[in-house]
Amino acid sequence: MAVDEEERIPRGCVLLAMSMCTMLYAVTLTIVNVVLPQLQGALAATPEEVSWVVTLNVIATAVVTPATGWMVARWGYRNVIIWSIVGFSISSLLCAMANSLIPLLVYRIGQGAFGAPLVPLSQAIIVAVYPPERRAFAQGVFGMSVVLGPAIAPVIGGILAEEYNWRFVFILILPMCAATLAFVWLWVHDPGERSKSNLDWGGFLLFSVVITCAQLMMDRGERQDWWDSYEIWSYAALIVAALWVFLVHSATTNNPFINPQLFRDRNFTIGLVLVFIYGMLNITPTVMIPTMLQNLMGYPDSMIGILLAARGAGMVLGFFIVAQIGKVDPRVGMIFGVAAIGLSGWNMALFNLEVDPWAIALAGILQGVGSAVMWVPLSIVAFATLPVKFYPDASSIFHLLRNFGSSIFISVSVLTVSRTGKISYSELAENVSAFTDIARYPQLMGLWSFESREGLATLGSEVTRQALMVGYANSFALYALAAFSAIPLMLMVKIR
Repeated sequence: MAVDEEERIPRGCVLLAMSMCTMLYAVTLTIVNVVLPQLQGALAATPEEVSWVVTLNVIATAVVTPATGWMVARWGYRNVIIWSIVGFSISSLLCAMANSLIPLLVYRIGQGAFGAPLVPLSQAIIVAVYPPERRAFAQGVFGMSVVLGPAIAPVIGGILAEEYNWRFVFILILPMCAATLAFVWLWVHDPGERSKSNLDWGGFLLFSVVITCAQLMMDRGERQDWWDSYEIWSYAALIVAALWVFLVHSATTNNPFINPQLFRDRNFTIGLVLVFIYGMLNITPTVMIPTMLQNLMGYPDSMIGILLAARGAGMVLGFFIVAQIGKVDPRVGMIFGVAAIGLSGWNMALFNLEVDPWAIALAGILQGVGSAVMWVPLSIVAFATLPVKFYPDASSIFHLLRNFGSSIFISVSVLTVSRTGKISYSELAENVSAFTDIARYPQLMGLWSFESREGLATLGSEVTRQALMVGYANSFALYALAAFSAIPLMLMVKIR
């Protein structure tokens, strides 16, 4: 269908509005990661506790995302997006005003819940507004604009946090919310009539229990000594019971929360596994790198923001690469992307306490390139053989698993650092003794000493630092392994 000049302007405006909507949620993830170390000190939290600032936000998004289709059917695209932005803005303001960890976590859950509909709805509206021959262009512009914000935001957020405090990373989001709300109010309208479909509340609640208990079990397992804790056993029992009832309920109800027919399509089923792995790989480094750089190496927030922005620059480069290889077999793009991510993880596994900032930036660029190159063909092949009538439900579960993969793997990575760091500390401490050869030469020991409390404290701190670095290296090795494990699955994708 030909597009006249009068039609192009509204479409461009809608594309800008939808890009801003998605940018809001993406910026929230990347900009908060810059100040995780500062939050840890300001709120008197452990590394495990402060990681909940990210994981609870992501899991709230994962829980609410599948309900997006129902919300649109009841209230329409325009109303859902407007109220999502308003709720997101209020949650961001409350985050900036929080004085302790628990309220901050509650408000971050609000950010995730209100931000959940923004990404799937933005994609759905762009597909609805643009004709088939223009959708590739629209998706390319959409993807490019979405990564620019997360690329720039960590730099600005890091500078603000260093000059003032962590609250300003949330205050920075508020002008973006106001601009986005104005754009949506002016240019976004409902493309069709609303239906009165009912949400499967039973399935929704059961599924929420499964996801929430799985996340809590992963987050609290190490602290509660795993299977020696009744709490962990309770989570496991709830997961098994709720999952069983959910599966039976979905198979017997007329309008299930997640349509079982979706899983009859091989490409989509494989795509769900791949997008889960993509979620694992996409956000985890932006959570792990800042705490490592500040806690172990003393990097300032502004420098951490610049290094995180390198990943955004890599994503911009990756979208240029995608545009050049658009006509190649999608499996080639996916394998290239995941291989680049895996290579960056392997490089990070070789980091030590003297790592050069350029090496960190290079690993971030490689991650960004791989993430961008993998995402576009993955989105294409997952829906390539799926009937169009299933697209709304399929898009929701697709984004849900991406977010759930992020939250679970962040917990696994934090657990790896904690558990292997403790093991490494025990092994290193065995070799630290006043009877070693170097201890006979005080001039070589520097601030370390067995003769004073200060010297012993400094020595103990250094052993802890070295042990935690081993833990981070192990978590990055696991990250690389997860990336490379996706390659055999990609070869199973069917191309029309």
